[in-house]
Amino acid sequence: MAETPPIDDKTRAALDKLADIAQPQPVSWWPQTWGWALLFAILLAAMIFGLWRWLAWRHANRYRREALAELDALERDAGHPDGLLAEALAIPELLKRVALSVWPRASVAPLSGAQWVEFLGAHYDRPIAPELARLLQDEEYQKAGTLGALPDDQARAVFAGARAWIEGHRVSA
Repeated sequence: MAETPPIDDKTRAALDKLADIAQPQPVSWWPQTWGWALLFAILLAAMIFGLWRWLAWRHANRYRREALAELDALERDAGHPDGLLAEALAIPELLKRVALSVWPRASVAPLSGAQWVEFLGAHYDRPIAPELARLLQDEEYQKAGTLGALPDDQARAVFAGARAWIEGHRVSA
């Protein structure tokens, strides 16, 4: 490598007088006009309001999640031979508890049979599953031994009908 020649006094004096390049201040990310600040405030308020509404909705529908979890547990326990019938017979009580958690006790508690099925249908957009309606009308208060065997496909239809009603019933505000 070639050796650099020494710097003379004139060049050194000129280099000492040089200053660094002045760099501008970084550009601020904060909005420069009031319109952007207003838009940011509106968006923030809308996000807070949306979060508040979602939390209120989630709290209001907690009973549905708990009822669906209980229905799932009933379906899982229906694995043994008489389990499907026994677990299907627990569905009317579950539906009654769901209704009692939403509507006034005086309007729900005395209902049974056809009136109970009409009440469930009045708060649901689709017709109640026929297997579920039959269980609620005829066999709600009978013992498992007096019912005879409930075929598996009908018992599964009862579970599906109960799940559909729990998920889809309407509650007036």
